[in-house]
Amino acid sequence: MFAANVPVPERLVRIILGLAIAFYACFGLPQPSLLMAALGLCVTATGLVGFCPACALVGRRLKPKR
Repeated sequence: MFAANVPVPERLVRIILGLAIAFYACFGLPQPSLLMAALGLCVTATGLVGFCPACALVGRRLKPKR
């Protein structure tokens, strides 16, 4: 349905950072932030799926494999 537009190394970074942001938002702040946790989960989801709608809007595509 959607063509992947996030390369594998970036996907790994997105997954790790997204989970870190969500964890920090829930347990690291004095007051839990639902918005920050949702942002972390969205970043994690784009890493897991390999498709980023924001990147698609600006026309980012992966180079075809030979």
